[in-house]
Amino acid sequence: MFSKFTSILQHAVEALAPSLPLQEDFVYHWKAITHYYIETSDDKAPVTDTNIPSHLEQMLVILIQEESEREFGETGPCMEYLLHHKILETLYTLGKADCPPGMKQQVLVFYTKLLGKIRQPLLPHINVHRPVQKLIRLCGEVLATPTENEEIQFLCIVCAKLKQDPYLVNFFLENKFKSLASKGAPNATSEDVLKGQDSLSTDTGQSCRPEEPSGASGMEHTELEDEPRAQMDDLSTGLDNLSIAALPEATVVRPNQDYNLVNSLLNLTRSPDGRIAVKACEGLMLLVSLPEPAAVKCLTQSTCLCELLTDRLASLYKALPQSVDPLDIETVEAINWGLDSYSHKEDASAFPGKRALISFLSWFDYCDQLIKEAQKTAAVALAKAVHERFFIGVMEPQLMQTSEMGILTSTALLHRIVRQVTSDILLQEMVFFILGEQREPETLAEISRHPLRHRLIEHCDHISDEISIMTLRMFEHLLQKPNEHILYNLVLRNLEERNYTEYKPVCPEDKDVVENGLIAGAVDLEEDPLFTDISPDNTLSNQEWLSSSPPASPDHPKNDGKTEVHKIVNSFLCLVPDEAKSSYHVEGTGYDTYLRDAHRQFRDYCAVCLRWEWPGSPKALEKCNLEAAFFEGHFLKVLFDRMGRILDQPYDVNLQVTSVLSRLSLFPHPHIHEYLLDPYVNLASGCRSLFSVIVRVVGDLMVRIQRIQDFTPKLLLVRKRLLGLEPEGPIIEHITLLEGVIVLEEFCKELAAIAFVKYHAASTP
Repeated sequence: MFSKFTSILQHAVEALAPSLPLQEDFVYHWKAITHYYIETSDDKAPVTDTNIPSHLEQMLVILIQEESEREFGETGPCMEYLLHHKILETLYTLGKADCPPGMKQQVLVFYTKLLGKIRQPLLPHINVHRPVQKLIRLCGEVLATPTENEEIQFLCIVCAKLKQDPYLVNFFLENKFKSLASKGAPNATSEDVLKGQDSLSTDTGQSCRPEEPSGASGMEHTELEDEPRAQMDDLSTGLDNLSIAALPEATVVRPNQDYNLVNSLLNLTRSPDGRIAVKACEGLMLLVSLPEPAAVKCLTQSTCLCELLTDRLASLYKALPQSVDPLDIETVEAINWGLDSYSHKEDASAFPGKRALISFLSWFDYCDQLIKEAQKTAAVALAKAVHERFFIGVMEPQLMQTSEMGILTSTALLHRIVRQVTSDILLQEMVFFILGEQREPETLAEISRHPLRHRLIEHCDHISDEISIMTLRMFEHLLQKPNEHILYNLVLRNLEERNYTEYKPVCPEDKDVVENGLIAGAVDLEEDPLFTDISPDNTLSNQEWLSSSPPASPDHPKNDGKTEVHKIVNSFLCLVPDEAKSSYHVEGTGYDTYLRDAHRQFRDYCAVCLRWEWPGSPKALEKCNLEAAFFEGHFLKVLFDRMGRILDQPYDVNLQVTSVLSRLSLFPHPHIHEYLLDPYVNLASGCRSLFSVIVRVVGDLMVRIQRIQDFTPKLLLVRKRLLGLEPEGPIIEHITLLEGVIVLEEFCKELAAIAFVKYHAASTP
């Protein structure tokens, strides 16, 4: 109480006294602080009971005022005094000793305000960046200390200054083991060296400089008496001859620099105070974006940033319950790493493991954003660490297990992070993890070359429908990612040589397109034995859409192997026989709905694929290796196999299979278009296409229809129930078949719409 009264009285006297020149005033306040240490006998009293905070605040006010009265960049006498007399060095020592108690907090506040409020660049001065560097090392040493808030504020202001002038980061890359002789210390091991700075470097943050006195008594005849401390600078090589030099050179396995700004921030990301942890994460995000090559190298090789990020990701993943409802993983709200706050009691939609799930997804989001913001070299190193230490080390064993519940949970989590990833570099590593890096055509004998890819594709046809649906959904979202390797690895590499086609040299008499619009040698559907019941009246009923099809004209000659679009559209729309159609009985289920969706989706796909520089037309058959055996690839094989069983599979599985196939059909690559959407392509012997698979399904359907009494009324009832137009009632016989027929009809309409939209886009100048 008495000291506070003294402080008030002192301020009153100062207010009444004539104003001193700024430098005298500044020196007065600094002398007042130093004399406290000389005169006081009670060093246990907290700093808040002294005048030190007030004097420090006044020093800041004076420095700010001095700068405001001068030209920008001009250093005033007060600032000169602070730099020349190494005031920041002295304050660092007092803060390190925390003498009196609470002094560390006051020093951190002083440094933060000084760096934040002074506009002229201070960090280039050795008497600023050296003590700042040392103070950084004090931050994050112990978690949950009373000074955590001040520590993070200080570190963040340093980061902000480095963002303004990235070259300054070189002042914060601290040399370690500057000179190592090859003699002596036979007992030193690499393990000792790995223990790092605690045993081999001083706690000043630079092993090439001596340690300052740790308390007030050691300072009494140095800074406190304003005597210069040039001897510190003269001793910069002093440690070269100390115990560090005795280490055998071969034992040094760590890089020779420390990046303690990163290390301190990493420590604070583990703070139990969420606000501190988030600020530390923000600081790291700022540091990884700095373009300085030396900083990037030090960041990725000399700090534990990569390890800490991935190890925490792994531990949060392992903390998840063994079984989480896939729907909960799917529907948990959007995750933002900076807003990872969750109260189980306040959540009406809580489920077991939700807290752990949010924590994992939040940290994954942080890793993703960090890599997205990072300088490219740093981003690549971070993404590779996530690949090796998390994807391969933790996720792969879970995805490769045999427990159905484990497979389902791990696949649902993989699906969630596939959806969530936004960084191109992390996406690339994730794609290589899931699919491998292979780009040569697949062979049936080598489809298990990348075990995880093989296992995941096999899971698309798993005995468990839940696992099949979840894996198919994962692939569907993977196909929507802006990464060319995904589609090439899964599909395109097997279509490159067009060896699914049977090449017939063009005869002179067949050179032109025949009158009905088919390419010479193509099979007309109306001549196919499966379609003998299709009459000319049973073609596409909605003539408006046909009339909008671009007519063949001299402007768009048919020299690229494309069949006239109305023939293709009719081929798909007429695949399902009339007695198996039910959509025309229900309003709002027409072909036009699919046209609108296909137009929008195709436009989006074109925008993504534009930079991949795909060809505009198929590779010339004369240049293709048609003699090579054709294999559609493991992915299309499984999809075609499932498509072939559409009449015998659950409704939800059929929806997912057709959804993935329609996604593939939308890609604007000429080989995909030909293989999946051209019914008139001349298939080589033993090859199948999407259209040929559907033709076989329809053939089977036409046989089975004959055995079901009242087939059409039952089909219409099932459709109305699926649309919610009819209440649920008694179980209908052959329900799986009837639902399969409905999906088949809708899928054919969707393919017809996609084919029309793609043709129209290609023929529009």
